[in-house]
Amino acid sequence: MSEGVLTRSITRFLKVPPEPESPLGSPGSVRVFNAAPGYYHYRLVVWGIRQVGALIGLLVGLAFVAGGIEIASFPLSGELAVLIEAVGVGFYLIQLPLSFLMVRLDYRYRWYMTTDTSLRIREGITTVRERTMTFANIQNLSLKQGPIQRLFGISDLQVRTAGGGGAESSDESKKGRSEADNMHLGYFRGVDNAEEIRDLVLAQMRGMRDSGLGDPDEPMGVPSVRSVAEEGDATVLAAAVELLAETRALRAVLGN
Repeated sequence: MSEGVLTRSITRFLKVPPEPESPLGSPGSVRVFNAAPGYYHYRLVVWGIRQVGALIGLLVGLAFVAGGIEIASFPLSGELAVLIEAVGVGFYLIQLPLSFLMVRLDYRYRWYMTTDTSLRIREGITTVRERTMTFANIQNLSLKQGPIQRLFGISDLQVRTAGGGGAESSDESKKGRSEADNMHLGYFRGVDNAEEIRDLVLAQMRGMRDSGLGDPDEPMGVPSVRSVAEEGDATVLAAAVELLAETRALRAVLGN
């Protein structure tokens, strides 16, 4: 079976959606970014390390089974040992091309889109995660690059919107799950132009401020405290003037 046929079969079975629709914005402002080839090579290295580890574990297990080890004081028969060996080897050989193809599909079916008002990120094969964020709600942009990523010339751009703060979890596994489920947090993973994307998002955010959707000197999505105070002072002053006028009128009436 060719890779193309296998790819179509897997994506059809997993119901992987096609290319996502562009987020809201001007039609001419749509830009699509992709993970860099270095990200694919990085994932292949991680996949290879895991496969070597699984192979070592399989060989150790087969050595114990072939040696007639007793499990719960019950010696394995020759037929059962052969069956366990066959199942273990068969499972490993079957998952080898499938897991390799999943790495390739995860790289291929990864979408990063921006417009002049928002961005959209879709990633995942078995579990598809899609996040749409408006630039008006973005509070923080940060670049992340580990030592291994540096070797492959890639980095991640983290985008956090309002409500995406909160305490960091000390348990790394819980932290990973919370980030995956956090709809206020998005990643442009494995890109080789993270700074370019960051500057583009910042420029779009400034453009929204300059167009009147926010005070240029204030964070996006946060009303200007000064403008609110001025509106409040104007309201109080108008009420005071009205009260003074009514008081003078009442005194004039009583004086007559």
